[in-house]
Amino acid sequence: MSVTFAPMATHLQVGDKAPQFSGRDESGNTVSLKDLKGQKVVLYFYPEDDTPACTAQACNLRDNYAQLQQQGYTIIGISPNDAASHQKFKEKYQLPFTLIADAKHKIINQYGVWGEKNLYGRKYMGLHRTTFLIDEKGVIQKILKKPRTKVHAEEILKN
Repeated sequence: MSVTFAPMATHLQVGDKAPQFSGRDESGNTVSLKDLKGQKVVLYFYPEDDTPACTAQACNLRDNYAQLQQQGYTIIGISPNDAASHQKFKEKYQLPFTLIADAKHKIINQYGVWGEKNLYGRKYMGLHRTTFLIDEKGVIQKILKKPRTKVHAEEILKN
């Protein structure tokens, strides 16, 4: 199986319509943005399940989940991991929100969050940790590039 990865795109901006997507969650259920119309959505892209920064980010969202819900947000996490990895991650940390598996990078490419990264001078392709705040009409209200993992919910609530 061959997978094509598009480079990081910077085409999405605040005020744009969020790209429509459908994906499978950790339980194999289909989740579509169109089904969330009328809801505010926190769509957060993260590199990998059960790594230190991704765990800190997910647990911060978990710990502030009630507050985020009070503000009307539905939270969806997306990473290149498969559904089985998401299921283990969700159970291990008791995450109350949906995680979509995007191993083929279909949604990741739509949102332009895949691209070149640099770690200690080594360049490689990877997912750029990014969060999109989408309003009830499906319009991007805010884009958080490189969110601070340990205070991510607070960044969202400042919106």
